[in-house]
Parts: sequence; C-alpha cells; structure tokens
Amino acid sequence: MTPAAKRTLEPVIEIDISVQSEAWEPLEERLQTLVNKAVSEAVKASAFGEDLVQREAEVSIVLADDDFIQDLNREYRSKDKPTNVLSFPQCDFNSGIPTENPLFFGDIILAYETIEREAVEQEKSFADHLSHLIVHGTLHLLGYDHIEDEEAEQMEALEITILRGMGIENPYKDTNFMAE
Repeated sequence: MTPAAKRTLEPVIEIDISVQSEAWEPLEERLQTLVNKAVSEAVKASAFGEDLVQREAEVSIVLADDDFIQDLNREYRSKDKPTNVLSFPQCDFNSGIPTENPLFFGDIILAYETIEREAVEQEKSFADHLSHLIVHGTLHLLGYDHIEDEEAEQMEALEITILRGMGIENPYKDTNFMAE
C-alpha cells in the first residue's frame, strides 16, 4: 500500500441470522451478503462509527413472518398487528459507547410478508426495501429514534445517506413509508 492510499476500516461484527419462516429460504444464499452490508454501512455512518470499527460486536437478525412479529409487537409495544421491523437494543448508546467486549447491539426482527407487500406497494425491489429496514433497525440498536420530529428528520437523513452509498434510492421519496 502506498502512503497516499486510504484504508477503510470495516466493523468487526458477528451477525447471527436466525430463519424463523420458510418464506425466507429461497433468499438464504443472498441474505448473508445483504445483511452484512446493511449492518456495516449503518454502523460506519452512525455517530459512533469511528469508535465502533475498532470494536468487536454482535447483532442478531431474526427472519420471521407476520405471525411471529405480531406476537412480539403485541407483547412489547401493545400493538396487535404485524409490522415490517422491530429492534430490541441491548446497549444504551445515549450514554456513550458501552465498554463490554464483544459489544452486543441487540436483535432485529423482520417480517417477510409485510416487507414483500410494502415493496410491491411502494414499487421497490424486495432487496432494497429489506436493506433499508436493516439499516433502520441497526440505527435503532445504536440509539437513534424517530419519536420526536427532529429525531425523525435526523434518522431519515442518515438513512438516505447510507442507502445512497449502497446504490439504493431515497426510501422516503414519494412514499408513505413508515418503519416502526
């Protein structure tokens, strides 16, 4: 490597993918690459990106169906309906970067039927919509939220930037997209 060459650090993230629905099986070969890319890009672009690329971390991805996610949504959010993505953070990044090593970010649960339906309705590819939801879920694990308008604008702007870097169009353009 020449002195002028730039080296991009990649996060060292162990990603545990659990398939809980047969609907995901035809995509299994492509999923590892897609998930790794979306999680890594979200971590690098986050406010903690430079510090996190130096750390070992873990994240769990659960590929589920509408019934599975509806049960979780009802139990943890008192919403008795399926949703596209749920995130369950295991660290409090609002107080800075936790010191555990490896650092367990938490769980992201995705519902196949809802994601597929939304991709069709919003005229997006399934892979692009899934990538967006993984980025969205990862940002939630890193302490980002969209409860307040200002937080929502910041999170959406970061998502748009991350996805643009991945070659994916702005998911908020001309849509009624809402990740919960």
